[in-house]
Amino acid sequence: MRRLRPWALVLGGLLCAAAGPPPARSYPHSAVLDGAAAYRLRWGRRGSALAFRLEVRTRGYVGFGLSASGGMASADIVVGGVERGQPYLQDYFTDENRVLKKDPQQDYHLEYAMENSTHTILAFSRELHTCDTNDKSITESTVRVIWAYHHKDMGEAGQNYHGSNRGTKSLRLLNPEKEEVLSASLPYFDLTNKDVPVPDKDTTYWCQMFKIPVQHEKHHVTKVEPLIQKGHENLVHHILLYQCSSNLNDSVLDYGHECYHPNMPDSFLTCETVIFAWAIGGEGFTYPPHVGLSIGTAADPQFVLMEVHYDNPSYTEGLIDNSGLRLIYTPVLRKYDAGVIEAGLWVSLFHNIPPGMPEFVSEGHCTLECLEEALGAERPAGIHVFAVLLHAHLAGRAIRMRHFHNGEEQKLLAYDDEFDFNFQEFQYLKEERTILPGDNLITECHYSTVDRVRMTWGGLSTRNEMCLSYLLYYPRINLTRCASIPDIMEQLQFIGVKEIYRPVRTWPFIIKSPKQYKNLSFMDAMNKFKWSRSEGVSYNELVLKLPVNVRCSKTDNAEWSIQGMTALPPEIERPYKTQPVICSSSSCLRCSLFLTLLFVIHVTASTIGNIGPFV
Repeated sequence: MRRLRPWALVLGGLLCAAAGPPPARSYPHSAVLDGAAAYRLRWGRRGSALAFRLEVRTRGYVGFGLSASGGMASADIVVGGVERGQPYLQDYFTDENRVLKKDPQQDYHLEYAMENSTHTILAFSRELHTCDTNDKSITESTVRVIWAYHHKDMGEAGQNYHGSNRGTKSLRLLNPEKEEVLSASLPYFDLTNKDVPVPDKDTTYWCQMFKIPVQHEKHHVTKVEPLIQKGHENLVHHILLYQCSSNLNDSVLDYGHECYHPNMPDSFLTCETVIFAWAIGGEGFTYPPHVGLSIGTAADPQFVLMEVHYDNPSYTEGLIDNSGLRLIYTPVLRKYDAGVIEAGLWVSLFHNIPPGMPEFVSEGHCTLECLEEALGAERPAGIHVFAVLLHAHLAGRAIRMRHFHNGEEQKLLAYDDEFDFNFQEFQYLKEERTILPGDNLITECHYSTVDRVRMTWGGLSTRNEMCLSYLLYYPRINLTRCASIPDIMEQLQFIGVKEIYRPVRTWPFIIKSPKQYKNLSFMDAMNKFKWSRSEGVSYNELVLKLPVNVRCSKTDNAEWSIQGMTALPPEIERPYKTQPVICSSSSCLRCSLFLTLLFVIHVTASTIGNIGPFV
């Protein structure tokens, strides 16, 4: 009998062990990346690595990558397939001119490949941080995934161009796994607009009042799903659900109107407490197993206002929309009622950003004074945050939620250093975070206005800006907003304003002196000022140190006593120091494994050589 070489025995065993596809539990997350459902991505974390599985309707090559911009320039790309029965997978990168180059350090590792008459399936993995400058680190921030495929393999005719079979999608690859509660058999109700005529203007906020279906006892909403009319995925930018005054009656129902309009019904003004928020790109939200949104009791929402933000930059005419939300609920009560706190910068013209700035930072303060009063009165043991939605508009580039306890900074509560206006959803926290009396929170927003020639103002339009965080927490307390407004007069003093007309009878108010700004609104004066990049930097430094007006609100338009008071922002370290990334090249790990394997083979061969041949 022919003697088997020991390396063949060892390697053969390894290959057999990897021959089958990884189990489905290896990929708890999935997303369809294209409109035709031809390209599905599945993924899951494995310690310091991420495992991917691509299922694509093609018998040619499949491309997948990570890109800072969502385009081909400076991207981290892997290309694979099965050609003549042989699997292949190559790690590539592109330069700023979108030229595809083979990466000398191969960090994507093929685990399984299969091709049938219609599909190609590839399973591979990669370390989150690879030590390779040509790779993109994978963090908890938004990741812009790029994808492509072709009906031919790479080797058949060089680098075949994928044509229209390509695209990009923003995802959060490190969202923690969540327990999915089977909801098919649970009751639900829908809150949807009825044939709303969307105006031919860039931004419309449409408000519709609804009554929560009468429940004769307490129930918990366990999941909220968006119901976006087909074809309107880019029209509906966000949906907010507000709790309204319990003193309303059914006469306010079935009546929609533009929000924030002078002729808006007075009943809309009673709706200030956000109880749910969804934004474009997000999917349904499932509450943790021990928490639910309470309905059915006197303290729960009876009337709600659904605010839908329509984004119509092309001024398309004749659009009719029927989008909304589906709320799935259960009579089996969870342990805690969920609440929502809006934190950050109060949306107003007092929040402003100069033009031409590659980097400008705004901060909204959920102050120690507000949390001390509200938590001290209602929950001295603290509340527990389990998810956060970070919200800004088109100029937003990064958002961080900073958490301080007794003046000492804690780990970031939430962050997104690759913020994408078109992808905003609640981030589930890996671990719940307790907020205590004595804590304060800062929503830190980074903007870029390099392509703008006029001031950017805080406001409702997507061309205006916001800097907000929505905190989902339990147990529910009577605190709905914890925010701040910077002092406007010191901002105006920066550009040389000396006096305004008093009493203030117009909005925005009018400047009295100096002569160069006389009779201009403060908005016109800020736009008239000759902003340079250095002036913008100096202005940013000033704004971050200004006293702030505290907003500390309850339900039903009530206020905590601290509301309206002035507070100084805390002394904090700027810029925020990010935690150092510890990278681990999987290629180096494989090299170590290979060297170990060679050593095992050498020892085995020596041992076998000493005991004689097989017969």
